[in-house]
Parts: sequence; C-alpha cells; structure tokens
Amino acid sequence: MIVFAAAGIAVLLSLALALARALIGPALFDRVLAVNMVGTKTVLLIAWMATLSGRADYLDIALLYALINFLGVIAVLRYYEDTGFGGQESR
Repeated sequence: MIVFAAAGIAVLLSLALALARALIGPALFDRVLAVNMVGTKTVLLIAWMATLSGRADYLDIALLYALINFLGVIAVLRYYEDTGFGGQESR
C-alpha cells in the first residue's frame, strides 16, 4: 500500500511541475508540451484510482481521456502551424 501512496505522490508532484511549466513556459511549444504532460499525468491518476478502487471501468475513461488529449494537442499544433505565432499566415 505504501508503494501506491508513493506513486500517487510522485504523479501529483510531476503534475504540479508540469502546471508550473505551462504557466511560465517561454514559448508556445513549451506550454503545449506541458499541457500534454498534464493530460498524461491525469490519465495516470485515473488509472491509479482504478487500481486502488478495483474498478476496471475507470480504465476505459482513462483511455478515452488519453485519446482526447492526443487529438487536442495535434489540433492546437496544426492550428499554429497554419496561422503562425503572430496570427499572420506563415505560407
């Protein structure tokens, strides 16, 4: 049980560090990467909760959240690839 508590604390600590990077990241890509990392850590926390509670249906929610996180990051990066950083067309 101590291993599960240590894992949860480690994931929460890395989640806090990722949130800090998202807030103070100097570039847009640093912030997008940090938001992706927050989504990944959230999936880990959902899987951790599923393991502790013994409910396997939480894993389905974690997989769906991971897919939404992945597609959201791809959409944001595609948007900024097309529009550029200053809102001007890059092509």
